[in-house]
Amino acid sequence: MKKNLFVFLSLFIFGLNASAQQPAAPSGKPYSYIIKGGHVIDPKNNIDEIIDIAVTSGTRAQAARPAMPERPAANGRPARPAMPARAAIPASEGKVALVAKNINPDLADKIIDAKGLYVTPGLIDLHVHFFWGHDGSYLKNAATALPADGFTFRTGVTTVVDAGCTGWRDFELYKKRTIDASQTRVLAMLNIVGTGMDGAGESNIDEMDPQKTAEMAKKYPHDIVGVKLAHFGGRTWVPTDRAIEAGKLANIPIMVDFGSADPFLPLDSLFNVKFRKGDIYTHAFGGNGTDSPNGRESIVDMNGKVKPFVYKAREKGVIFDIGFGGGSYLYNQGVPAIKAGFYPNTISTDLHTGSMNGPMKSMENIMGLFMATGMPLKEVIAASTWKPAQAIKREELGNLSQGSVADIAIFKITNGKYGWPVRGGKIEGSQRFQTEMTLRAGNVVYDLDGISQPAGPAPVR
Repeated sequence: MKKNLFVFLSLFIFGLNASAQQPAAPSGKPYSYIIKGGHVIDPKNNIDEIIDIAVTSGTRAQAARPAMPERPAANGRPARPAMPARAAIPASEGKVALVAKNINPDLADKIIDAKGLYVTPGLIDLHVHFFWGHDGSYLKNAATALPADGFTFRTGVTTVVDAGCTGWRDFELYKKRTIDASQTRVLAMLNIVGTGMDGAGESNIDEMDPQKTAEMAKKYPHDIVGVKLAHFGGRTWVPTDRAIEAGKLANIPIMVDFGSADPFLPLDSLFNVKFRKGDIYTHAFGGNGTDSPNGRESIVDMNGKVKPFVYKAREKGVIFDIGFGGGSYLYNQGVPAIKAGFYPNTISTDLHTGSMNGPMKSMENIMGLFMATGMPLKEVIAASTWKPAQAIKREELGNLSQGSVADIAIFKITNGKYGWPVRGGKIEGSQRFQTEMTLRAGNVVYDLDGISQPAGPAPVR
């Protein structure tokens, strides 16, 4: 009898744990949603076909609330009934429960009709600036940066990496105001400059402390995925060396956004001498775009050829990131590079108020640009999902494997006559991405045309 009771209790506890880890639909059905009939592209699992996806939903964390007494009406303020205490509710993430042909629709609370649409993992934008606020300057705690949730879900993005807005001195403020306050998954490249991107101190070598940068990165390994060197103006390798030292101490990659120098620091030395396998060069299709020896070197020469040392760096494992920004994509770099088959490892926006209303606009917009220049659809999706996840060593993201978090984007590809003005020219194409729906952790967070809802009036409760 005792043995049977022990087995029963063990199974009961196991069931509770499984339920906590894998929440089902509110109704008790196995799935919250089934996404039916969409063309699924999942580069990690080599899926490129029409297939269904079933997901469970998650819950957002809620802090405990003490009991609140009844409040009578007074001074024009309405009465409020008494409210009981509420225990803290831990967060849970909805998961991809099943990827299969013709999943039974009766097993889910709701069906999302994705016929004629493309279904992908939630996009990962490897280069954004989201330290939004009013107390700082430039891209640090300032209005030039952006609040995350307003500029992600509407373009299919579920995960972003803030590219160096904050250094070790201010990271904990950034974590409180942005990372912890956002439904978007916000990760960070910690600036090697302790004061971050304040627009004044990024060339201050005295603020570049590898030890303190690494200590902060190791203190918050769930949030910090790399070290950023950005905008340094001067002809010395000291900033690069200090960023790499911090990366080595914390066992994370570095991302470099060169400033300018006369003459420039050669990219061959950066890629093939300084960089380790997995280090990231952002604004890959930027630079001076000329044969001038000053400023910032470009990777494509004036004959439209990708420089030989760039191919050598790719073989070594250097990551080439777009970081489109306000003017970091040049026609004479991006168009010939794609024509030569030199595709970026990762597509990213460099999103801030200075770029979002210029040629860049959004993640979905520049994905369309890369298709217009000849990059295949599947490669564009890979560079926006699975490859960024690999670059930041977060391989649980950027895919639709069974059991992975249900971060999902659903797109329409429209046909027409479209144009992408860029620095140094204009690209024309016939297809553009439009985000129809985004799910974050199994919950619908953006639904352009209401495809998760039936047509007509909602039933009366």
